[in-house]
Amino acid sequence: MLSVQLYSVRDQLAADRPATLAKLAAIGFRHVEPFGLGSPDRTPAERLTAARSLRTDLDAAGLAVSAVHAGLPGDLAELEEECAILGADTAFVPHPRLVPGFGEETFADPARVDAFADVLGAAAESAELRLGYHNHWFEWARLPDGTTGYDRFWQRTSASLLAELDVYWAVAAGADPAAVLASLGDRVIAVHLKDGPAEPGAPQTPIGTGRVDIPAVLRVAPGNPWHVVEIDTTDLDPFDLLAANATTLTSI
Repeated sequence: MLSVQLYSVRDQLAADRPATLAKLAAIGFRHVEPFGLGSPDRTPAERLTAARSLRTDLDAAGLAVSAVHAGLPGDLAELEEECAILGADTAFVPHPRLVPGFGEETFADPARVDAFADVLGAAAESAELRLGYHNHWFEWARLPDGTTGYDRFWQRTSASLLAELDVYWAVAAGADPAAVLASLGDRVIAVHLKDGPAEPGAPQTPIGTGRVDIPAVLRVAPGNPWHVVEIDTTDLDPFDLLAANATTLTSI
């Protein structure tokens, strides 16, 4: 099923969220992936108010939630309540810095990788919703023993922790996303799909014009529940790019 990460249109959401969501619906999206839940920058009450407001706007646009990107609060019940308001049963942590005590450098240190894996694994085992991790490129940092932080993380953590593989950032890290999908198997329940030069900070382009072999990815996991379109940065109109990528994906 197709979804869209709302970070793709973050500026437009900030300016006029109802109109932005209506435009995504007009493109043909029926599911979205919100971001910013569990934010340490907001109180629990503020987060619940924000979730209710977003749910109102999503309902008005006829959009449902496939999953969310979220930080990991000290009390998981807070995140579970936010997700329940939005009708989401899955939350992906999209960066180590959203877990207290960790940061991007975590994946370059074996002990820190283990600690991060243990924290997320324990949370996944105790949560009343499905919990997962979403990668960028830095997770593939080379460790002293020659392995990567990404591989060590998934080998270490509980099988209860699920994966959302961003295939674009996997390519940027020098990994083969099809091989990553095959290695993680059923733990991958969503993939982020986008294209371009696969370099941090470089503008992204329509699927089929960059370095990411999207058809090869989809051949490995044809039954993957969620195909999520996303833009981190682009020189193109984001709605046009999302529409083009959605059209391409439905034709593959």
